[in-house]
Amino acid sequence: MADAQTLLAAVDRLADRFRSMPQSRLLGPVPGHPTRAAAVHALAARLAGRALAAAGEQDRVFPDAGAFAVGDQLAVAGRELAAVADAPALAEAVAEVRGVDELTG
Repeated sequence: MADAQTLLAAVDRLADRFRSMPQSRLLGPVPGHPTRAAAVHALAARLAGRALAAAGEQDRVFPDAGAFAVGDQLAVAGRELAAVADAPALAEAVAEVRGVDELTG
């Protein structure tokens, strides 16, 4: 089972990669998404939604702050989820983050 630290390590690795990624790669397509940035934005939105649900809060629209912000958005959403999720939810999130990391590699 994953713990919060495992999720944070996976999220930080992917977020850091996207923070330093050139625009040409950020905007390049990947299977299932028009751009790499869109894939990470979708991941961040899912993690944020799970964090809200785990905290008993109502889901809300996850903002699209643009391709250059997805690394920061992912980092925040991952931290929110790590603070409130149980072990099975953390393990699922880690697997999803790693899957997006491979997809966007």
